[in-house]
Amino acid sequence: MTTPPVLDIHQIIRKLPHRYPFLLVDRVLEFEKDVRIKALKNVTIDEPFFVGHFPSRPVMPGVIMLEALAQAAALLSFESAGQGPVDDTVVYFVGIDGARFKRPVEPGDQLVLEAWIERARAGIVKYRVRASVAGETAVEAELMCTMRKVA
Repeated sequence: MTTPPVLDIHQIIRKLPHRYPFLLVDRVLEFEKDVRIKALKNVTIDEPFFVGHFPSRPVMPGVIMLEALAQAAALLSFESAGQGPVDDTVVYFVGIDGARFKRPVEPGDQLVLEAWIERARAGIVKYRVRASVAGETAVEAELMCTMRKVA
């Protein structure tokens, strides 16, 4: 018997401003307020980036994996604060440190996205993130993000 998701795709759409083809989180499996999140991205052959990366051996680009992790981290922050995106506010990357790619991610894989809040100071949140397939690390990094009002 499977455990129901903490957030399904309909709830995620209400929390994140991203839309197809750039919404990269399909469901949230676990959530611990102000601490951690575990989410899922189902990787399918019809992802638009596979057309050119690489046609003879499709591999999910590393920057897309990092973006999926950033979206999971944003969900962690939004859900912890009990809010979704605000029309005049955007979450920006301010840094990516220590990104290490350990294995390719291919169509048919389920990418498990995990993010932990390391610290939040002066409007910048630092996350430790990891994406894995079948328990094997695909990428790990530290991400720093901030929320800014847009004109």
